[in-house]
Amino acid sequence: MSERIEAVLFDIDGTLLVTGGAGAVAWQRAFREMHGIEANIDEHTRAGMTDPEIATIIFREVIGREGSVAERGEAIAGYLSHLQQAVDESEGYRVMPGIEELLPRLAESGVLLGIVTGNIEAAAQIKLARGDLNSYFSFGGYGSDSSDRTELTAKAIERGVEVAGKSLDLAATIAIGDTPRDVLAGHGAGIKVVGVATGNYSVAELEEAEADWAIADVRSGFPA
Repeated sequence: MSERIEAVLFDIDGTLLVTGGAGAVAWQRAFREMHGIEANIDEHTRAGMTDPEIATIIFREVIGREGSVAERGEAIAGYLSHLQQAVDESEGYRVMPGIEELLPRLAESGVLLGIVTGNIEAAAQIKLARGDLNSYFSFGGYGSDSSDRTELTAKAIERGVEVAGKSLDLAATIAIGDTPRDVLAGHGAGIKVVGVATGNYSVAELEEAEADWAIADVRSGFPA
């Protein structure tokens, strides 16, 4: 599986790390504080959704109406205000197997490293910081760029061009994620995708989603 790799775009939740449910806790606290309701995010959302999508779904399925743009923005701000504490206190936070070895190896070999995630950018930085992963990533595409994962993946590539100071060869740029949505988004943006079964989906399910590579974790045959 040896290929020339110029840039790698990493998803966060389920790929680089898990927060041990800290994100769901922060959403729940935000909706309780702002709307007086108990919003169990896990009952209404799926892995791979963007933060704007989550806010929209909770308004629709829990509050029972379409939230306005302003209300959804306030909900995201409320979530963010609770996220740092939720991450700090989470006993289940952990960096995924092999990541702490892979990132420095890629960086030292000159591979450009970026983020592609449904998290808004500020939330992404909070989650990465606890695992001391921030310093490896100089750009990214985030849920604050778009609620559509393909569009935010394209935005990450665009920012990678700015950081590199030259065009990126899409054939040498790959994304890595743990859900079929990550696969679909990467392919939609014109790049290959490594599906890693460290989240809620198996290797077989990621193969079925047409990941270019489907592996158990980054220690088992990462293509760079």
